[in-house]
Amino acid sequence: MISLQANDFELFDVPVQYAQDRAQLDARWKALQREAHPDRFAAEGAAAQRVAMQWSVRINEAYQRLKDPLKRAAYLCELQGAPVQAENNTAMPAAFLIQQMAWRETLEDTESAQGLEALADEVAAEQRRVQQTLAEWLDVAKDPVQAVGQVRALMFIERFTQEVNAKLDRLT
Repeated sequence: MISLQANDFELFDVPVQYAQDRAQLDARWKALQREAHPDRFAAEGAAAQRVAMQWSVRINEAYQRLKDPLKRAAYLCELQGAPVQAENNTAMPAAFLIQQMAWRETLEDTESAQGLEALADEVAAEQRRVQQTLAEWLDVAKDPVQAVGQVRALMFIERFTQEVNAKLDRLT
């Protein structure tokens, strides 16, 4: 079996890249979980079951990182020597900051579900654009340093999407 120290991509036997096939990840997760399930090691005693449990936890952690585009991008940047450090590095391009302010203003001023849905659609389109840019920086240009800024943008977009959805839930 693969080492507990293997990176997530090695563990799941998938290419070390941003673009991933979700169905392949899901299938590999199920197969790995079957292999490592503690019940399979019941006859081998408590120590074997503990090791199986460690494997199960490790597999789940890797799956959570690989299936989520934001977590996967941040992980790739880190693996390639460019940690995101979002708490320390908050610099963003001026155009993105202006866009954030406009979105915030729209969110504050909008009191209709229709208006909020339009905002959500606009933000979702930007999210798809940022994810495409991440794929280009990470998989094509192989430039994790440039990708870090896009990871931070995606973090903001995901948090903002939650705020839009929360306000939409309150209105409906």
